[in-house]
Amino acid sequence: MSRVRRGAGRDRDENGRDGGTSGPTFPPDSVHHRRRLPAVSRQVVHGTRARLLIASVGLIFLALVASVLLIREVLIHDVEERVDAELRQTVQELSRLVQGSDPDTGGAYAADPRALFDSFFASNVPNGDEGQYAFVDGVPYLTNAMPPAELTTDARLVAELRGLMQTRRGSVESSAGRAEYLAVPVRAVDPSTGAAINRGVFLVAEFPKGQYDRLDDTMTNVALGLLAVLALAATAAYATAGRVLAPLRETIHTAATIQETNLSSRVPVSGSDDISELARTFNAMLDRVERAVQGQRDFVVDASHELRTPITIVRGHLELMTDDPEDRRETLALVHDELDRMTRLVDDLLLLAKSERADFVQRRSFEVADLMPAVLTKAATLAPRAWMLGPVPPVTLDGDPQRLTQALLQLAENAAQHTPATARITLGAEHTAETVRLWVRDEGEGIAEHEQARIFERFARASGARRRSDGSGLGLSIVQAIAHAHEGWVEVLSEVGRGATFTIVLPATTTSARAPAS
Repeated sequence: MSRVRRGAGRDRDENGRDGGTSGPTFPPDSVHHRRRLPAVSRQVVHGTRARLLIASVGLIFLALVASVLLIREVLIHDVEERVDAELRQTVQELSRLVQGSDPDTGGAYAADPRALFDSFFASNVPNGDEGQYAFVDGVPYLTNAMPPAELTTDARLVAELRGLMQTRRGSVESSAGRAEYLAVPVRAVDPSTGAAINRGVFLVAEFPKGQYDRLDDTMTNVALGLLAVLALAATAAYATAGRVLAPLRETIHTAATIQETNLSSRVPVSGSDDISELARTFNAMLDRVERAVQGQRDFVVDASHELRTPITIVRGHLELMTDDPEDRRETLALVHDELDRMTRLVDDLLLLAKSERADFVQRRSFEVADLMPAVLTKAATLAPRAWMLGPVPPVTLDGDPQRLTQALLQLAENAAQHTPATARITLGAEHTAETVRLWVRDEGEGIAEHEQARIFERFARASGARRRSDGSGLGLSIVQAIAHAHEGWVEVLSEVGRGATFTIVLPATTTSARAPAS
């Protein structure tokens, strides 16, 4: 007794899925885990904010310290140059006086330098940081010094200056601090011997301690002002860091609220800095994850439906099977047919899963002119059609000929399913500078334009198409997976009622090859 129950129990909604059959449910994260994430968010963001603040303030502080020290060294150098200039200027004034005439006698200064010193000290007033000292025959003669420092009482200095025959530049410690001095001998000619003798020494000294003290006071005030500016800059930097890290806080908060059952949350993005770019990248990643999760859900629902239908058919027929030999034969034949269909479905699913592996294709160089005739010979056994071989260029391709044969045969089988027995199916290839195109053309019913992208989805079928087999709807997905494994893609050109052309587009030269998995 013949019983045909295909499609029993397959009430479906408008989306093509069984009514009452829901997709897989995913357990939400635990409450404890969700409550911890915001605290972690605050810790991460605040820690980053503090590190940025410490790093920026530390660098600015080091720069300010280096600047203050550098400025101080420059000012000290200026003080030292000014001291040298004032010492030389005073000595030059004495030299001009020596070259002049004695106002008392109207002639040159006599061998005794006392008149010279009297005239110079009477007409020259030192500044507040300068001291002038005269020595005659090794004995202090005159002093003209504003600072509270009397260098003529320094016995060691007086002894060193006694008998001085050339200019001496030096320094000495005094009660007014370090004194920079310039000592100049005043020589005369011994009338008895005609030799030059030392009759006196003029010493001018600068006491820069006051200038250094004023410089240090100024630098202290500058440093305090810079510290105040640094404090204001740190406050502004802390507020700025909070605004800069706002997208990061939003990213962390969004990541904390996302669950497998709700992947629709996105980070609001504004600006064009690196953190904003991070937020955009995170949103793009969420888009991919959402599509992948949704695809997995649809895949599980569709696969469960495709597998459940033959199981339902087999179970129904086995439950109704009688002891009649003819009934048993028909039932077993139907069971074998449904099991074969499940086997093909499982094999296709395993093939699609394997397409993600690195060793899915085994690359080698082969001739396209050898591949296409071999594929045509195999395709001719699929169905009684007018199988023809179109133009095939003599080009060498780097790829997996077995996988490409599998894809072309899948396209040929798909063409046979949608064409009548008298239709013509043509296989061919084309070659450009950048691509090699392997195509299968049929004269079947064609595909509507709005369905041409959807037919490559798993378990998708063109609506209203005549079916000559119970395929799983995975064939074109397998073709696309093989093309992607070769760094290529699949194109379809079709009009309703005017046939279709499916083309596998591959790079003419492949620069990267997948290594076999170890």
